[in-house]
Amino acid sequence: MAGVKGAPPPERVELSRVSDRISFLYAEHCTVHRAANALTLTDQRGVVHVPAASLGVLLLGPGTRITHGAMSVIGDCGVSVAWVGENGVRYYAHGRPLAKSSRMAEAQARIVSNQRSRLRCARAMYEMRFPGEDFTTLSMNQLRGREGARMRRVYAVESTRTGVPWSRRSYDAADFDSGDPINRSLTAANAALYGITHAVICSLGGVPSLGVVHNGTDRAFVYDIADLYKAAISIPAAFDAVATGDPEPSVAVRRLVRDRVVSEKLIPRMVGDLHTLLGIDDDLEPDFGDLLLWSELEAVPAGVNWDSDVI
Repeated sequence: MAGVKGAPPPERVELSRVSDRISFLYAEHCTVHRAANALTLTDQRGVVHVPAASLGVLLLGPGTRITHGAMSVIGDCGVSVAWVGENGVRYYAHGRPLAKSSRMAEAQARIVSNQRSRLRCARAMYEMRFPGEDFTTLSMNQLRGREGARMRRVYAVESTRTGVPWSRRSYDAADFDSGDPINRSLTAANAALYGITHAVICSLGGVPSLGVVHNGTDRAFVYDIADLYKAAISIPAAFDAVATGDPEPSVAVRRLVRDRVVSEKLIPRMVGDLHTLLGIDDDLEPDFGDLLLWSELEAVPAGVNWDSDVI
């Protein structure tokens, strides 16, 4: 018992590392509450318990209500929360995640603010997407050209593998239902992948808006990193969902994306790739951070009166 002389100190309970968490949980038309340190999802069919600390991101769809108690345990466990639209394809907002350190944001800013380092990072991203190819001398225009040709091949290969007809990628953000089944499936699959990517970036302390290849939007870096995995995760899942003959593949595809996230070990892979791209050692936990004051030569501790006259 705490406070008893000679009693062993209480064990420190550590949160699950980002790389050890499951990907995402999508909820709609239900109430999210808490029971002890677990989340509960309640609808007319009953109650489901979810261990909060094992989640990467909770996607809250239409018709979802969430209680103060649920948000409290989510905050304690460092789970990202994203409010999304119908079918999970519209992103609205997110809650504060696990990261307390600024080291990833600072590394990201150093790379993006220098043209040479930004191009080197972009080349490294393309090397991850298309292994075995040499991108060391290519400009951004040349990189984009290579990407377009290779992505057309990816879609063609998946169409041949599944027998699903393919013509081109077409997506109307204002009218999701206007697309054909494969395009709706791709949109839903990519939305799930974006949610996972956003959660991992935020959980590690990155800046979603500070993109390397993409620019000018609040999720530019999310699109950068998600693009690394579309050929392995969202694209094959989308074609598989349509190949099943499901009348609404945009629902079935989320399960297939989740299965691929597990089989491809996506989250630990993404964490490692982010550390590699930004040149960061992963020896520190993302929830470790010291409040410091910047100076020209070194950072100094905050919470100290630095007036030389103070004794």
